[in-house]
Amino acid sequence: FEIPEDDFIMMESLDIIAKVDSDERYGPTNQILPASGRKDIKAWQKSVQVLLRTLQRPRYVATGLLPEFQQLDGRHAFIRNHQLPPYEKPEWKGDGTEDNSGMDMDAKLRLYAEAMAADPAPLVEDLNARLVELDDMLYSEHYCSEGGFGLDDIDLWARLRSITIVAGVEWPAKLRSYMDNLSALGDVPLYDEMAL
Repeated sequence: FEIPEDDFIMMESLDIIAKVDSDERYGPTNQILPASGRKDIKAWQKSVQVLLRTLQRPRYVATGLLPEFQQLDGRHAFIRNHQLPPYEKPEWKGDGTEDNSGMDMDAKLRLYAEAMAADPAPLVEDLNARLVELDDMLYSEHYCSEGGFGLDDIDLWARLRSITIVAGVEWPAKLRSYMDNLSALGDVPLYDEMAL
């Protein structure tokens, strides 16, 4: 994000949101509520982290439809930097050489291919049950926390958007309306049409 006339550059997305929401040049200010600190939603997100990484990451790469994954170099960069469970970053990073330990690229590619080839049904079934839990936590179909649209929604919706790349997901009614409403509000499409 750059404002040339201010000689201003910012890279972090939540910082960009705060800047735009506080600068009258972009419209009315203070439209986005601060994060509420809801521990239930954060705990839910943490509880599905491994499940979502296993389902989403291989599908991002496999679609080839997102602009950042249309080139082989882009797909390889994502694979190189985004580990699959059960691996953690230190095990994953590197190229497998003595100077740069970690997993070599061929092993990473193989693991991504195996994850994509595996039957996703048990994982999707688990995810569907977990989405029912989250549906009960949502305040409304327009925002997740009482009071209105805020940083809670920006964080949650962005994470949930990634789920729309997974075929076979059954969205509870309120949660699906939430996804569609925020997609329309932000003019940011979901991935349903390219789901694998």
